[in-house]
Amino acid sequence: MTGGELLIASALDGICGDPRWLPHPVRMMGRCIAWLDHRVRNICRSNTSLRMVGICLAGGFPIVAYCLGAVIIQEAEHFAGWLGSALSIGLASTTLATRDLWDHVRAVNDPLQAGDLPAARGAVAMIVGRDTAELSESEVARATVETVAESVSDGVIAPLLYLAVGGVPLALAYKAVNTLDSMIGHRDERYAYLGWASARLDDLVNWIPARLSAVLLLLGAGLMTQELERIRNGWLVFQRDGSLHPSPNSGRPEAAMAGILGIRLGGTNFYDGIAQDRPVLGVEGRSAEPRDMTLAATIMVAASVLGVILAVGIKWLV
Repeated sequence: MTGGELLIASALDGICGDPRWLPHPVRMMGRCIAWLDHRVRNICRSNTSLRMVGICLAGGFPIVAYCLGAVIIQEAEHFAGWLGSALSIGLASTTLATRDLWDHVRAVNDPLQAGDLPAARGAVAMIVGRDTAELSESEVARATVETVAESVSDGVIAPLLYLAVGGVPLALAYKAVNTLDSMIGHRDERYAYLGWASARLDDLVNWIPARLSAVLLLLGAGLMTQELERIRNGWLVFQRDGSLHPSPNSGRPEAAMAGILGIRLGGTNFYDGIAQDRPVLGVEGRSAEPRDMTLAATIMVAASVLGVILAVGIKWLV
């Protein structure tokens, strides 16, 4: 993949996003993982066997995604150079989620602005795993901002970095790891063994992108707000609270966003009616408000643009 192709793929994602009517690699991966999950549980009868299969799945599934991506693009290039380039651009754009994140924020913000809290709860339920039926307006805003901050890393910056370093095949392998973690990398009784390796691998491949995402959010905030105090606060909260999150990575961009906006993120969430308490990031901040969602989305776009510039620079250098 060339730097020019990466630029076009990023622009395509920003303009079109991921139309639901188009086949999407991540959705295909999700269906494969769900099928494998079902089949594995019909075969494995012990926790040890589940963990061993989980290790094989975490190692093998991304390799398959990488090889399929490489073979498909190579065959397309052999048929016609322009076809290989077009396919690379199209597949690369599916690994990015800037437009989808923006659209999700609008889907939550529009009903909130119209005073329709139930509709906003329904919209935020599409992007979070927590219970949303009883969320207040502030809690809806908090959930949305947390999702935007976390998704900057695994939905934008990480894919850009892997596209720059290894092209579409490596980015698809990354999305395979990320999808495995999303579907089976949970710390609950069902997936404690099968998803253990996937969760650890996801932590590894997101270590650098998560921290880079926090820095790009700080720079994006500076560009969009022209307020040095936001950058300073974001950096302080990032440094102080970034490691408090249960995830070794998610807390980094979330803490930076909390400081930038001057709000509190984290705290108590409910999952299937059971309360889970997480450390508060930006404890000195105020409660989230609907206006914070729009600013968070704007900063996310700025960080994404900076990420594209960085990725293209890496591509042209190497």
